[in-house]
Amino acid sequence: MFPYHDDTERLHGRPYLNYSLIAINAIVFIWEMGVTGGFTNPIATETLFQNYGAVPKSVLSGNIASVITSMFMHGGYLHIIGNMLFLFVFGDNLEDRFGRTKYLLMYIGWGLTAALVHSLYAVSAGGGDIPAVGASGAISGVMGAYLVMFPRARVLTLIFAFFITTVRIPAIAFIPFWFILQVIYALIGVPGGVAYLAHIGGFIVGLGTGYAWKLFIGQGSPVQLPPVDRTQMIRRERPRIEDAAPQTAPEVIEGPNFFEIIAEIRGISDASDIDARYEVESGNVRIVANGARKYEIIAKLPKGAINPKIEHVHYLNGIARILLSK
Repeated sequence: MFPYHDDTERLHGRPYLNYSLIAINAIVFIWEMGVTGGFTNPIATETLFQNYGAVPKSVLSGNIASVITSMFMHGGYLHIIGNMLFLFVFGDNLEDRFGRTKYLLMYIGWGLTAALVHSLYAVSAGGGDIPAVGASGAISGVMGAYLVMFPRARVLTLIFAFFITTVRIPAIAFIPFWFILQVIYALIGVPGGVAYLAHIGGFIVGLGTGYAWKLFIGQGSPVQLPPVDRTQMIRRERPRIEDAAPQTAPEVIEGPNFFEIIAEIRGISDASDIDARYEVESGNVRIVANGARKYEIIAKLPKGAINPKIEHVHYLNGIARILLSK
């Protein structure tokens, strides 16, 4: 399974830090290819990885610098492509949620923890002199935190079997399945030189980071809506609701040339599952949503609304925003 996109929308612009991490990994890989002759020179390759990779004995002796450098090195095309694909899909939303500085510190912290877990295991198993390279430990932390922060997200996944198809898999199913595979591979000792313990360690600390953020900092990580110019707002009304399914009644915001309806709608995948229509006779907006749960919400607009036009329906993490122009 190869994830290539998720349906979690960002609220704060482009994830330049995540793009930068991917770019640095790519530049370092090109440098590796030049130094090792495309990994065809075994002596140059071994020397490079010994000097800049995370050698377990050296890591446990306090060589933190080697862990940082190893996080931006890879041992082949498939290695870097796979890691960067996962970082591209899952990392941007964490940067959006945590902010660039915190995300960078967390990313490095997840990589350090993953390297430490792997080093402890490798030394105990007699492999303390074998260097480890790759960003997968840090990216495993990304996946653990993503699972906590965006459990309702859906991951567009390319599946290769006897056929090739695209499936939208819930993150709460995709990521635990991936983690279970890492545990199984670690237990049965799948050959191939993959540091599965690093994946497991990084994922667990990423999971813990996500829970700690929601508990102590994010206060449940409520959805952050783009700011509204409150100086232009005339009044707010909480209209009646005909369907008891939503937990709270929708909110109507009136501006100088717009109305905006904000409603909590759970159990749908994206805005395409929402149908909003203005009813001329009643002056209400009827919102119908079809997903795991069925919703039919009536939002009553303030008096003076004359045939407003629905311009856009936006949906993110259980919150629907419907914009109408006056």
